[in-house]
Amino acid sequence: MSETLRPHRYTDAEIAAVYRVIAERRDMRHFVPTPVAPELLTKVLQAAHQAPSVGLMQPWRFIRIIDTTTRKNIHQLVDAERAKTAQAIGEFETTARMAEFLRLKVEGILDCGELLVAALCNDRERHIFGRRTLPEMDLASVSCAIQNMWLAARAEGLGMGWVSIFDPVALGQLLNMPSEAKPIAVLCLGHVNSFYKEPMLVETGWKTARPLADMVMENSWDSSK
Repeated sequence: MSETLRPHRYTDAEIAAVYRVIAERRDMRHFVPTPVAPELLTKVLQAAHQAPSVGLMQPWRFIRIIDTTTRKNIHQLVDAERAKTAQAIGEFETTARMAEFLRLKVEGILDCGELLVAALCNDRERHIFGRRTLPEMDLASVSCAIQNMWLAARAEGLGMGWVSIFDPVALGQLLNMPSEAKPIAVLCLGHVNSFYKEPMLVETGWKTARPLADMVMENSWDSSK
């Protein structure tokens, strides 16, 4: 396509940088304890805050965990759910698969420079625009904010890991959240020695990623996918 038909196109170098950060983003579990500079944390959170949200409801809330005891308590919640997840895996798969899961490093809560909890705000029912038939679009909006944060962190040379292995009710109570709010992610953010060359679950042999061709259909649902 002629560039005259794409007057708003970025330069080749800028486009390459966008695709590169998408391709090299990783769900990190291994961190070094070097603190994250405050101005850098602000930039990453600002990227999250610039995410799209249905009806401009901006349902994301971020709780920065700076208290060591609270960080340890969150780690305990995750560790407890990790054991329950292993048991659930054992009910559907082999004992060896359950043991394999227990060997995986699933979080870096005690190691990362910054720990944040991303949550859905309370009082979401009043936001009707775009949610009348799809109320879960509030969760989709928070997910967009987390992805923005992830990409910005990677571009800045920081690793980030999304931890979802926790009881949301227990975590909400620990953080004194209103009952209508809901924690979505424990986010480990910080400096790393290196980034995984492939997603960690691929590198460890836990799972193989499926290609794009398996995900794209035409005109109607394809049950062979």
